[in-house]
Amino acid sequence: MADRPMLLVLRPEPGCAATMALAQARGLTVHGQPLSQIVPVAWETPDPASVDGLLIGSANVFAHGGTGLDVLRAKPCYVVGKATAEAARAAGFAVAAQGEGGLQKVLDGIAAPLRLLRVAGEEHLALAAPQGVTITTRIAYRSEALPLDPALAVLAGGQAIALLHSAATARHFAKECQRLGVDTSQITLAALGPRIASAAGEGWRAVHCAAAPNDAALLELAANLCNEA
Repeated sequence: MADRPMLLVLRPEPGCAATMALAQARGLTVHGQPLSQIVPVAWETPDPASVDGLLIGSANVFAHGGTGLDVLRAKPCYVVGKATAEAARAAGFAVAAQGEGGLQKVLDGIAAPLRLLRVAGEEHLALAAPQGVTITTRIAYRSEALPLDPALAVLAGGQAIALLHSAATARHFAKECQRLGVDTSQITLAALGPRIASAAGEGWRAVHCAAAPNDAALLELAANLCNEA
């Protein structure tokens, strides 16, 4: 249909291409415009003998963690979800536990005592360690903001549904729309969760949250929004 809404994927690569492929497989019209890029950060690996396992909240750790991960490959990984688990295994790590509803839930299910090394991005959520579990954190990557393309036709069409995978992207997208004078009252947001949706602020046509914090649920939401439109 000519007036079918277009999805706008804003997450950095390679996630942008992965989400676009899933959307296209569902027959959805989609355009990719990464609003950030992931760059590695130099980090110091602690003594492997002081670590019982790795706590990982993003597949970006295995893409950008560098050689610091090499001496830790024998450590089991406790990961946030399916995509991160697949990235861990592809990098040669064993997965001890895989979550579905956030890293805190993974942490809550871990049996103490355990010494965990959390390898994370510069922007990451605070976690509450259960009794008997200790967490040491190292930052292995960060996100660099990219400008929104002012010629992006989908933003002027009144049928855009922007997919938001992170709070940082949500905030930056809102700022870029303001900078370019985009009419946000014509843009619908579909976010992975309430915290991300809240980061985008107000003034949008509508804001929706996926039933679960993963791509499958987000695209299910997007498909429903397209059908309603």
